[in-house]
Amino acid sequence: MKVMNMVQAITDGLDLMLTEDKNVVVYGEDVGVEGGVFRVTEGLQVKHGAGRVFDSPLAESGIAGTALGMAVAGMRPVIEMQFDGFVFPAMNQIISHVARFRNRTRGKFSVPMVIRIPYGGGINALEHHSESPEAYFGHTPGLKVVIPSTPYDAKGLLIAAIEDPDPVIYLEPKRIYRAIKQEVPEEKYSIEIGKAKVVNYGEHITVVAYGAMIREVQKAIVLAKEKGISVELIDLRTIWPIDRDTIRESLRKTGRLLVVTEAPQSYGPAAEIISIATEEAFLSLEAPPTRLTGFDTVIPLPLGEKYYMLTPPRIFHEIEKLVRY
Repeated sequence: MKVMNMVQAITDGLDLMLTEDKNVVVYGEDVGVEGGVFRVTEGLQVKHGAGRVFDSPLAESGIAGTALGMAVAGMRPVIEMQFDGFVFPAMNQIISHVARFRNRTRGKFSVPMVIRIPYGGGINALEHHSESPEAYFGHTPGLKVVIPSTPYDAKGLLIAAIEDPDPVIYLEPKRIYRAIKQEVPEEKYSIEIGKAKVVNYGEHITVVAYGAMIREVQKAIVLAKEKGISVELIDLRTIWPIDRDTIRESLRKTGRLLVVTEAPQSYGPAAEIISIATEEAFLSLEAPPTRLTGFDTVIPLPLGEKYYMLTPPRIFHEIEKLVRY
């Protein structure tokens, strides 16, 4: 075991897979020489060579398109979109081709590629640097979407994504890149895609979250405990496919649901999770399933970002309101 933050855990996972599988390549804007803007790939080109870890042109569509060709030819490319808001020029390749290729060829070809995207707000960045685009990808048939919340999960989910036969969108919550440290196995391990994790067991209410919001909910749980409220926290980990079983079983116990996401509210992942509650655990519900999300606006620039981001007191307020309903 080694103590790592999320950046180190992702780097370790990439290093391990580059070493193990000669078909794995890592590339993107500034990924090679500089090690990426967040230094996630730092040192990998020196160790594995410029033929395995390299810089790309500033052309997101080209990055995704070339990765598709590599994947169909039998390689396992891991590409990086430098920031969440930079992925949109590549959406035609991702949605029209990457996601559809298995279906288009009736299963003759699969697309084993990973698209890494630093995502989310909380770092006082410029426009196009703080987006939460998970709903776009979760809505697209043919894609899997994962979001780790801890260094341990970051490495395990990344390895699972690289080994998966289908394309995986791997969203990295940049707000917690270096905010959390924990012991991570140095050897290879993977975490099943599509399986949520119960972070905290409780009796009074189920809170479902993922990514950077897990840390904020954990702080809210401390406030709830002081009021005698027992919270069950589920880390979704995978946006698609969703672990419906874990959510359903938790609701049968608690009868109350709060979904906490940073993404804008309308048509987002929170609504999908609430539909699971109403369709599969309706008779267990003792309060209206509720979502606490970002606003239906473009995330503000640095001076206004703090008014957009969810805080533990706001989360606790919603928890208490539902429990007292």
